[in-house]
Amino acid sequence: MVPTSAPEAILCVDDEGIILMHLVMLLQRRYGDRYRYGRAAGAEEARVVLERFEAEGVKVVLVLSDWLMPGLSGDAFLKALKSERPGIRAILVSGKSDEEEIRRLCEEAGLSGFLSKPISSEELFALIDRIEGERRSPA
Repeated sequence: MVPTSAPEAILCVDDEGIILMHLVMLLQRRYGDRYRYGRAAGAEEARVVLERFEAEGVKVVLVLSDWLMPGLSGDAFLKALKSERPGIRAILVSGKSDEEEIRRLCEEAGLSGFLSKPISSEELFALIDRIEGERRSPA
């Protein structure tokens, strides 16, 4: 692993508390203290967590967000995130299965991936490992 100047974090966003807790638990079990882990119950809370991490000198490198949430939806949040913080990778999670809509959204929001609910830990880890590899390989 290439050392970084700042600690790195993964932020999980989902309005269902049990899913949020489960995601963070899976990530901690797999990646341990390689990352800090943030959680937010919606897009507005996610912005607060992002700002807190930045103030602490922690670099958020990945956001996993649910698609359908009250208030600002996950897709709208990730589109805004792409323009505000283009260095952060994003994965959208949803029970939706319209492949054309998902493909279009992946392009528009610059997503690094999409996961269908229920989330398979193997698919989640494979996607994060791929993103990690892309981030760490020389351009």
